Amino acid sequence: MPIVRSPDPILPIELIALDIDGTLVGDELEIGPRTRAAVHAARRNGVVVSLVTGRMVSSALRFARELELDAPIVGYQGAIIRAMPASGSKRLGRLFVHTPLRADVAREIVSWTRSVGLDPHLNHLERFIVRSDDPRADDYSAFMGSDADLAQDLLASIRHGVSKVMAAGEPPLPVDLLASARERFAGRADVTVSHPRFIEFVAPGVSKGRGVRWLARRHGIKLGAVLAVGDQWNDLEMLLEVGHGAAMPTAPVEVLDAARYIARPLAEEGVASLIESLVLASPAEARTAATRLAAEADVSRAARGAGARPAVDRAEPVPA
Repeated sequence: MPIVRSPDPILPIELIALDIDGTLVGDELEIGPRTRAAVHAARRNGVVVSLVTGRMVSSALRFARELELDAPIVGYQGAIIRAMPASGSKRLGRLFVHTPLRADVAREIVSWTRSVGLDPHLNHLERFIVRSDDPRADDYSAFMGSDADLAQDLLASIRHGVSKVMAAGEPPLPVDLLASARERFAGRADVTVSHPRFIEFVAPGVSKGRGVRWLARRHGIKLGAVLAVGDQWNDLEMLLEVGHGAAMPTAPVEVLDAARYIARPLAEEGVASLIESLVLASPAEARTAATRLAAEADVSRAARGAGARPAVDRAEPVPA
């Protein structure tokens, strides 16, 4: 399949795609006031803003509502895309895209991750399923914002395709196993790391990059005019897919090297700084900021001895 370079950046930026954990919020799960103000200002200027996350959509919804967003939410690394529900509605928005893992592959993933010392969980649509004796079940429920479903036998509970398998382990085990997991499940599942403790398995072709392509096509926006911000391995495809890919400074080296820009730290509301500089500034100021930020990232890459930003394979079709 052909390899296509990331698109050239286009200004003005018309779509902002934001990761949540480690990018928009930290451990306290609170969006900073400057970030809220910047997102609100961008939306008033007609810019589309969407959350693109590894979380289930129902877990991401609280953040979308806090930011008063109306664009679809991309969940589970792109395995699910849902519309924002109507204001005040207790129902989930319309399901636009769902690309599940095959049941037999999911069962094999559960068995394999256990054999290498990881603790697997299941995600299907808006369900988070853990083994009934999992000592972290309450912690996961608090993080997700909803109660986990408890299964006596996780393998037996997989009777149909599931949206995602997530396996937890103590760092650096998930990252250390990434290459072998990709080799073992090549062509049957795509594998990424969403956090130093979590390795995740989704259906082939699923990624945040595919999710952003879907959003851009839906809104008639060129990928060069998209700003995407993330902080982990699972954001890599998304950052490479767009004209303005920005990594948080805490991102793995491979993600930093793939990004066009490196954001300010989360504690300094790096997302807000990017939006202020690239989206809310005057056209001349935005061009100057884009050039400066790209040059700073190049200097950082050179200091690490990295080469040019890598290519991205865009041959996978975007679901309708």
